[in-house]
Amino acid sequence: MPIAATGELITEAAARHGAVAAFNVITLEHAEAIVEGAEAARAPVILQISENAVKYHGGRLRPLARAAHETARAAAVPVALHLDHVHSPELLHQAAECGFSSAMFDAARLPYAENLAATRAAAVWAHGEGLRLEAELGQVGGKNGEPPLDAHAPGARTDPDEALAFVTATGVDALAVAVGTSHAMTSRDARIDHDLLARLRDAVPVPLVLHGSSGASDEELARAVAGGIAKVNIGTALNIAMTGAIRERLARDEQGVDPRPYLTQGRDAMARTVTRLMGVLSSAAVKPV
Repeated sequence: MPIAATGELITEAAARHGAVAAFNVITLEHAEAIVEGAEAARAPVILQISENAVKYHGGRLRPLARAAHETARAAAVPVALHLDHVHSPELLHQAAECGFSSAMFDAARLPYAENLAATRAAAVWAHGEGLRLEAELGQVGGKNGEPPLDAHAPGARTDPDEALAFVTATGVDALAVAVGTSHAMTSRDARIDHDLLARLRDAVPVPLVLHGSSGASDEELARAVAGGIAKVNIGTALNIAMTGAIRERLARDEQGVDPRPYLTQGRDAMARTVTRLMGVLSSAAVKPV
């Protein structure tokens, strides 16, 4: 099947008051598990590779991107490729040649004016290459001498008026908003500010994205999708599933040295997690608020 475009998947999801799931790829097993899980759910999916994952692979994007690309091509459901949380313009500029249809440029750590200028430049470049660009905006610091506040810092929230001004000035195609989730959470007790999400949905003219979704319960995720989130990023949940399965396998086979049995178990656990979470997002699509 041809590689899908991220924008098309998000547009289709938003039209049915739903969200498309975007799962982080770190290894080939991640990509295989995500596609297998999406096929079981019979739903489109986004494979996304972050700058941190690229650093893990020695700073080389192309090998992992090629593996994700070929895995996506062999899928029985639509699969798009997204380059996630890019800080480096040099890495961003590899996106088009490596088969990505979208990228998320993260300049949120910069003071607001610098963030806006860098993101606008990234959006101009991306659009010139036929890519969609996502950005992230939290509670912006840098005022009165304060440092910028990361969008996933405790208490960080995206202001609707500021979000509208940011999207208008930068021309980005999607916006990740800070509404209570945080990256790398291993517990699922994040509380999403649904009232704020509703205000953001009404104020911002581009699709909204939820980062740090592994930290939210199924109920919170479903409410967020019904409340206007069109793309849901998930990473840590897969790593929890994979690591737990591998630990279990190694505990039962302390003398084993072949990595394939425990990697298979880890991959299967991730695939089941993908299918389950995509079911949560799909069920939310029929319950608009």
